[in-house]
Amino acid sequence: MKYWIGRFYLWLFGWRMRGDKPPYKKYVILAAPHTSNWDVPVMLSIAYVYGIPVSWMGKHSLFRGPLGWLIRRLGGLSVDRRARHNAVQQMVDEFARRDELYLLITPEGTRGRAEYWKSGFYHIAREAQVPIVLGLLDFKKRIGGLPEVFHPTGDLKADMDHIRAFYQGAQGKYPECFGPIRLREETAEPTA
Repeated sequence: MKYWIGRFYLWLFGWRMRGDKPPYKKYVILAAPHTSNWDVPVMLSIAYVYGIPVSWMGKHSLFRGPLGWLIRRLGGLSVDRRARHNAVQQMVDEFARRDELYLLITPEGTRGRAEYWKSGFYHIAREAQVPIVLGLLDFKKRIGGLPEVFHPTGDLKADMDHIRAFYQGAQGKYPECFGPIRLREETAEPTA
């Protein structure tokens, strides 16, 4: 049923898909550019067509109360920022606990323009030893999908150059909200 819902939504709004379902049982999915709430139904529709039950990180307080079960059912994974372990380690532990996990992350961390991407996606993938799937949401061309699987090498600059090249020319719904593709760590001064 989800497959047909996803197909219908993409057809209705003129979206075409690019790429095949990645052949792995665990990976981090980047959803970019992320400039609008409309990104959510597009990415969910793409996931439905691929048959991928995506998960996403949410603040632990979202999971309290009567709707906590629904948020979990929709793929939410609770992250407690007050905990001793940081969010990256919590997700690495989650990958270790599960046989399958498809973690969807919007690297900008916001729909508004950000000068830096959050680096958590990169560190989660490296530490959990899982690939990064480069998910595409190009509103100008109406192309979305999971066209490339990328295995981070640990060379942050080279890996980010690869990611920048992939997203070059991709346009979010609100292009002015899509900032530069860079991590703050890339611009940090080396310590002596």
